[in-house]
Amino acid sequence: MNVLYLDCSMGAAGDMLAASLLELMPNPDEFIDKLNALSIPGVKFTKEKSIRCGITGTHIAVTVNETEESEEMYGHMHRHEHHNHEGETHHHSSMHEIGHIISKLDLPEKVREDASAVYRLIAEAESHAHGVPVSEIHFHEVGTMDAIADICAVCMLMNALAPNEVIVSPVHVGKGNVKCAHGILPVPAPATAYILKDIPIYSGEIDGELCTPTGAALLRHFATRFGNMPVMKTHKIGYGMGKKDFEIANCVRALFGETQDKTDIVSELSCNVDDMTAEAISFAVERLFEGGAKEVYTVAIGMKKSRPGTLIRVMCKAQDKENIIRLLFKYTTTIGVREAVTSRYVLKRSVKTLHTPYGDVRRKTSCGYGVTRTKYEYDDLARIAREKNLSIEEVCKLIESF
Repeated sequence: MNVLYLDCSMGAAGDMLAASLLELMPNPDEFIDKLNALSIPGVKFTKEKSIRCGITGTHIAVTVNETEESEEMYGHMHRHEHHNHEGETHHHSSMHEIGHIISKLDLPEKVREDASAVYRLIAEAESHAHGVPVSEIHFHEVGTMDAIADICAVCMLMNALAPNEVIVSPVHVGKGNVKCAHGILPVPAPATAYILKDIPIYSGEIDGELCTPTGAALLRHFATRFGNMPVMKTHKIGYGMGKKDFEIANCVRALFGETQDKTDIVSELSCNVDDMTAEAISFAVERLFEGGAKEVYTVAIGMKKSRPGTLIRVMCKAQDKENIIRLLFKYTTTIGVREAVTSRYVLKRSVKTLHTPYGDVRRKTSCGYGVTRTKYEYDDLARIAREKNLSIEEVCKLIESF
């Protein structure tokens, strides 16, 4: 399985993500030509060699009408039009205009959908941060085109690399304050903090805004999950460099490779009971399986005051955890549930239906870690055994002789 791991220990910005992914491509210069061929109004992409703290990587410079964005233009929206001190009106783009720009670009449909979804995340976050509807939020012209360029570049690169899974490290957001059109804001900026809700982030010791709204939105959209780097064979490594110098190399590192076998992250939920009958425990187990449990098992244990009891343990996916906890409290007598998050190494599984004279039989094949196992579905064997008045072993022999 192809895996892309993004190391965001120095945060993330759109240009840094794009540059890190560009280094994974077989011919980066050709891809830069593809980006320029999009003809985003006034935009030109340039690939530059960049060295930070002795590490050599790539920086992607984006100019809009021959002007490179400034920090004040980056990722900040405004309400309606703003005027300069001379009363001159600057143009700002609304979300409707941005959508129109993206729709006109010569992009694969999947890339266009991804780019639009990322921009919506940014717009919704800015809308929430400033307390105004999305329709009243407008981007600075140069910042808008620069962000569109970064977003389209990352979406195109993701489409070209096509990883099966995208894992992102906890995100370093920086600390202190950041200057923007609205004044001085805390780091992470309100819009960035909103986008990164429910995602593991930390401040660290570096002053400054390390993760921008565009970077945060791209990570949120593409990440399969957030966490530590998995066990993987790395084939390519890319370094996308930021513009500023810090005491630590200012870059996003992208590692592209493969995992030989599937690893699942599961929750183990456990409780102890000493006042339930065997029938009540059996009924609870049935309800837990119906509620999404991957596995449920019981263990006889000795409890306080020398009472015999039962340990009930459930393995489930993260998205099913809350429901399983609710079912444990509903169908058991426990007053507390423990949780442990663990990795589960599993074999790759496939199911093939065999058409036999005795009916269809499903055969499950599991492989990985140098082993291959096959097994017939018990329910199918039992059905044939009952119909033919045979033992399970006899049915297996009939199927294998077919």
